[in-house]
Amino acid sequence: MIPRRLADVVQTYASEFKIVAILGPRQAGKTTLARHLFKNKPYVNLEEPDSRNFAEEDPRGFLNRFPEGAVIDEAQRCPQLFSYLQPRVDASHRRGEFILTGSQQLGMMETITQSLAGRVGTVSLLPFSYTELKNAELQPESIEEALFRGGYPPLYDIPRADPQRWLNSYLRTYVERDVRSALNVRDLSMFQRFLGLCAGNVGQLLNTERLGADCGISHNTARSWLSVLEAGFVVFLLQPHHANFRKRLVKTPKLYFYDTGLLTRLLAVETPQQLQVHPLRGSIFENWIVTELMKEYLHRGQEPRLYFWRDSHGHEIDILRDTGLHYQVWECKSGMTYRTEWTEDLEYWQALAGVVAGEKRVAYGGDESFVRKGVRVVSWKDLGNER
Repeated sequence: MIPRRLADVVQTYASEFKIVAILGPRQAGKTTLARHLFKNKPYVNLEEPDSRNFAEEDPRGFLNRFPEGAVIDEAQRCPQLFSYLQPRVDASHRRGEFILTGSQQLGMMETITQSLAGRVGTVSLLPFSYTELKNAELQPESIEEALFRGGYPPLYDIPRADPQRWLNSYLRTYVERDVRSALNVRDLSMFQRFLGLCAGNVGQLLNTERLGADCGISHNTARSWLSVLEAGFVVFLLQPHHANFRKRLVKTPKLYFYDTGLLTRLLAVETPQQLQVHPLRGSIFENWIVTELMKEYLHRGQEPRLYFWRDSHGHEIDILRDTGLHYQVWECKSGMTYRTEWTEDLEYWQALAGVVAGEKRVAYGGDESFVRKGVRVVSWKDLGNER
């Protein structure tokens, strides 16, 4: 098993909370991590019809099978079970009694909030970060390979696994199935087109009216489909930061994917080499940087607090992290050769922000990291060392 940075956080939560919930995309490694850390606990998967039916029809009897707790996989499949977990853990003094995993974040978090508030420590596990792969000596050799392959663990568990085959299967068996279970999508090909349009708009301001029109569906349907993709950890929205400094700001979020391998598959990229000249290379690279930063914080049990900033004149900060005391700002450039003009918006931002302006950073596609005129220039290979 490739070590996961989240492991220490999960064990800490298990010593503090009666229940630990590990949320994340399907095939991100939640089950592997939970079973590795809690080898002595019984394991049950609510994706299995027999187990799910038992939990739905006789929740007390189901829980009585596990007098000392258990690892319950895909717990969102039986939301009524959470109401029976509450009195069970309230009557116990054990910490880390139940370990839950889930791949539908919105529904599961709503159920946890309603039934188990104060009893659950919740963490998020995303696909492998570049740092985790580097520590295991499995890191991609080029930025194009990193963008193309993404971070889903099965692509690194199987020697020379073909990303196209695996990701095509992932789309069919997980993404489309989850859509069917959550929505009444009669024309699956239309939803596939919607997914492709989302990929084509990566890193852009979200416009559900345009997405719906381009796909031939209503604005409300587009919003509904997008919410399912968010709930299933396929896409996420990066929100604009509110600090205006007397400037009119864009208030619309930007659309990104949790994994660039899945993103490039939807864009019909067939080889890593195609990404050298792909028209969306810059947006795909920016997506990769955003998700790598998210992983660095989430896998330490910390809130990422990542935003972007753009004013009505077109000045933009690709990534802004609010530390509470100052702002850490990033420019993302996929080029391999550093250019001084890349920092123009960072300098503009610093002049506006004044004393709360933090360190300026540029993440780029080159191999060397250095400092140039007060700007920390970070190679894509060193991103995990920059926090």
